[in-house]
Amino acid sequence: FAVRLQKEQYYSEQHSSLINKAYQTLLNPLSRGLYLLELSGVEPVQETDCDADSAFLMEIMEINEKLAEPKNEDILEEIETLIKVKQEELTREVTAAFERDDLQEAKKLLAKMKYFANLEDKLKAKKIPS
Repeated sequence: FAVRLQKEQYYSEQHSSLINKAYQTLLNPLSRGLYLLELSGVEPVQETDCDADSAFLMEIMEINEKLAEPKNEDILEEIETLIKVKQEELTREVTAAFERDDLQEAKKLLAKMKYFANLEDKLKAKKIPS
């Protein structure tokens, strides 16, 4: 590869970057759903798109409160399991919404998925030894 023309090397680098970006987008259900909405011309998802379901918001608040407590491995494992289950459930619901071509419902569900993705990021940060 090193003996190829400079132009060929440049194109290979560019395509490799695009392929990696596409792979990362399609690998994650949230980013994949957001991309599908974008392809359909639907505005980007905002966290306010989940219709402010009070039960849902209470659940998110409770998980945030547990994450704010001092580090407890049992609670962190419980939260991790809960987040995983919720993300799998939402992924199935988003898939069904896309199959029905119900883009507004998919958008609402993806907004909820964003909340759980944020919780997952907080959980990972909490689990990293400091």
